[in-house]
Amino acid sequence: MFDWWEKLSGTITFELVGLVPKSQIGEAVHFFLFDTLKIFILLITIIFAVSFLRTYFNTEKVRVYLQGKSEFSGNVLASLFGIITPFCSCSAIPLFLGFLQARIPMGITFSFLISAPLNNEVAIALLFGLFGWKITAIYIGFGLVVAILGGYIIGKMKLEQYILIPVTPMQGELEDVKIELSAAQRAKEAWDYTTDIFKKIYLYVFIGVGIGAFIHGFVPAEFIAKYAGGDAWYAVPLAVLLGIPMYSNAAGVLPLVDVLTSKGMMLGTALAFMMSITALSLPEAMILKRILHVKLIAIFFGIVGFGILLVGYVFNYIL
Repeated sequence: MFDWWEKLSGTITFELVGLVPKSQIGEAVHFFLFDTLKIFILLITIIFAVSFLRTYFNTEKVRVYLQGKSEFSGNVLASLFGIITPFCSCSAIPLFLGFLQARIPMGITFSFLISAPLNNEVAIALLFGLFGWKITAIYIGFGLVVAILGGYIIGKMKLEQYILIPVTPMQGELEDVKIELSAAQRAKEAWDYTTDIFKKIYLYVFIGVGIGAFIHGFVPAEFIAKYAGGDAWYAVPLAVLLGIPMYSNAAGVLPLVDVLTSKGMMLGTALAFMMSITALSLPEAMILKRILHVKLIAIFFGIVGFGILLVGYVFNYIL
């Protein structure tokens, strides 16, 4: 699909710019040009497609559908809805509060909060483009399991007293607000959303691909394989711990995952690194601290972190 651009980026790098093929700087620049355009095309195409489908769902419809659902079925549905809602953990928090106001059980709202940053259109687009549909499907499946079980466990622990701010319940039953849009209106809304998201994440892409290009060109594969590769038991937890202080999204992290795996890091370890960045970031914890007790945040991070560890180990075992 991208053969034409790989050839063109090679022509630009080695003929127009005059860099030496197989040299460190030459390989780094070639990688940067090729991967940047590839990722941008994937992002715009798949985000638009998902956004168009999302016009058939609105927040009120989601909340109406979840209201009154039994805990486990609600956890499953909330996790699935997380796929078609905001991709950033911090931007999912307002919806999280809205679900609490709608009297949706806390465990179900946490399933949504876990799933939204893990299983989002950006991660799906890039995983599909970099690793194919099989890896993408396995990742989505494991991400849903983490969200469903994580929310279910939190719900069973009855931790409502650790919500710090008063959440005023909405009066009466929510009504399903029907929004009638033409195909052209849906396409415009999807395109507006796509461009808005693109403006927010393109810098992350440049940074992520830039770091990946540096690693690709200048960091020997033997170094990655020695210190971050192999099946050492500590590789996955170390990757998770390194990812938590960072804040990015899948657009900035997945190019690194691609490079790290090509250099010798096992895929499960690299994905655990990515998942910890997107689902367990410190900025998310800082925002949550305004509305949740530290004890509840610690339980949330602990459960999700344990799930990410399992995903990393399982990926390393099966692939």
